[in-house]
Parts: sequence; C-alpha cells; structure tokens
Amino acid sequence: MSEFWLISAPGDKENLQALERMNTVTSKSNLSYNTKFSIPDFKVGTLDSLVGLSDELGKLDTFAESLIKRMAQSVVEVMEDSKGKVPENLLANGVDLTSFVTHFEWDMAKYPAKQPLVSVVDTLAKQLAQIETDLKSRTAAYNTLKTNLENLEKKSMGNLFTRTLSDIVSKEDFVLDSEYLVTLLVIVPKPSYAQWQKTYESLSDMVVPRSTKLIAEDNEGGLFTVTLFRKVIDDFKTKAKENKFTVREFYYDEKEIKREREELSRLLSDKKQQYGPLLRWLKVNFSEAFIAWIHIKALRVFVESVLSENTYRGRFGNCRYGLPVNFQAVLLQPHKKSSTKRLREVLNSVFRHLDQVAAASVLD
Repeated sequence: MSEFWLISAPGDKENLQALERMNTVTSKSNLSYNTKFSIPDFKVGTLDSLVGLSDELGKLDTFAESLIKRMAQSVVEVMEDSKGKVPENLLANGVDLTSFVTHFEWDMAKYPAKQPLVSVVDTLAKQLAQIETDLKSRTAAYNTLKTNLENLEKKSMGNLFTRTLSDIVSKEDFVLDSEYLVTLLVIVPKPSYAQWQKTYESLSDMVVPRSTKLIAEDNEGGLFTVTLFRKVIDDFKTKAKENKFTVREFYYDEKEIKREREELSRLLSDKKQQYGPLLRWLKVNFSEAFIAWIHIKALRVFVESVLSENTYRGRFGNCRYGLPVNFQAVLLQPHKKSSTKRLREVLNSVFRHLDQVAAASVLD
C-alpha cells in the first residue's frame, strides 16, 4: 500500500486559501496527489473527555495497525502455494486499499456520528478486539493442523538414512512371524552395489542365499533387503559396518504403517476443508479491520484538531478550529519517497502562520 499523509487545517477563509496554495504548489511540483478527506460533525463533549479519547485513540490506532499486519501475514501463510494472488484477497469493501482510502466515506450505519464520541470509539474497540480473538483461535487451529501435517510429511523427505521407510516397503519384502528368520534393511552406496551382491551372503553365517532385493534408491545409494537367522543379527551388523554397509533399524508393523497413512490422509483432508473457510474469514475480517482503522484515523484527526485549537485558545485569544468545530482534513499521497522532504517543507511554509501547530498523522 502507498504512503499517505492525513492533515487538517482550520476551516476559516485564510486557511482554506492556504490549502489551495498547498494544492497548487504540490501539483505543479508533482509532489503529491491531494484529496479532501470528509469527516462528519461529531458530538464533541467536554475537553476533558477529548483528552482521554486522544490517548485511547492513539493506542487503538496502534492496535488496529498491528492487527491488520497480522491478518495480512496470515493470508500470506494460508495462501502459501498462491502468494501471487495475495493482493487480490486483501481488499477493503471490495476495492483495493488505496482506492478505499482516497474515496473514504464515513459509515453512518455502522458508526453513527450522532452518538457520543466515546460510544463510537467503544464500538470500534470492541469490534477489533473480537476480530483479534477470533483470529487467534482460528489461526491457532489451522497452524496446529499445518504443523502436524508438515512433521508427518518431513518423515517422507531426506535420504534413506533419515526418512521413514513405511511408505517404501511392503509386506512382501519381509519374512514375518518366523521364530528363526528375520529380514533386515541395508543401505548400500551406489558404487558398492556389485560388492554387496558378491559379499552379502558371506558377511556372516546363516545368511539366506539369494535373499537380497533392491527396493528403493536415492541419489546416494540403495535400500536392499537381506534375510538371515536371528541369532547372527549382531555379527552381520558388525561385518556390514566394516564394509560400509548400513543396517537401518526397522520393524515392519502393518498396523502402525496403516495408522500413519490414515493420519496423513486425514490431515490432508482436514487442511483442505479448513483452507476455504479460513481464507474467506480472513478476507472478510481483514476488510472490516482495515475499514475500522481508517475510521479511527478520521477520529484522531477530528479529536486532535479540536484539542489543538483549544490548547492555544488561551494563549492567542482567538479560535483557529473553534467550537463549533471548523476544519478541513486533506489526504496527501506523496508521489515518491524522495519527495517527502520537499513536501514537508511546502506544508511548513504554507501553514507557518499556525505557529507550527501540527495535526498530522501518517497512514502506512
């Protein structure tokens, strides 16, 4: 999203002329694109209440921004295989974020301006708190599922020394339920295939002749079976190690292998089922949270504008913003990062008569 500056100036004739000068200078110098930012008339209440709201809105602003960033990151993580489509899922009221900000209109139905400011702020705070609560629970459940699936899938990755063998071997590869015989799995380096075939029967006594079979390969070697008598297992392992053959410890348990396969299938199915509803929830509530955030920005400009006037009323004996409230908010979109310094100089020059009173905030 682009960078925006949200400023306000008193609505008297002198300052409206200053806004026009600002628009002229920034336009000619190609510094920024400026639009009016409409804020409704709110019930001001007491100055004490506005001071309290100013602090609360500052904290709520920070919280809303943090929540939006977390939700955007969640969308990125959920759409791990379609990251190119993330921007089209991060919209506000069905439009891209820049368009929403530049065409912002206060939602009177959701946040009635006729209500006391405290009530409006409370509505926004409760809405964002509920979204955060739901975000935590929904993403926690999905991430747990995702982690369990990744851990199970990792078992099928890696080389023959580390990966699970349950998805490679079959019941037919083993001599099972024998009191005397056992089938071992041996990893043989590729250059040593011929040596293995020539020597495996003589590595120990009681090795079953012609019992070896290649059942899997990776880039480094192959997995061979060999059948021998149980009583010579230790001796065979020792001799195999001396010849750089590695016996993989593996016990064929048909029930356990079936359980692992069913668990993998279940997790894949559960992830697929949760993906759609979670992404839809994130899209809808990202939009709601972003819209709420921009309303908070509007409230901050309103409150700070009123407080700025009254802070200086006693000092100057006149009314800049005034009660009733009279100011104009403007949204500036700097064209380049490099132009922000010059843009700030223009603002300082045009509004220097306000005694450097700044009522500005940055939308990132």
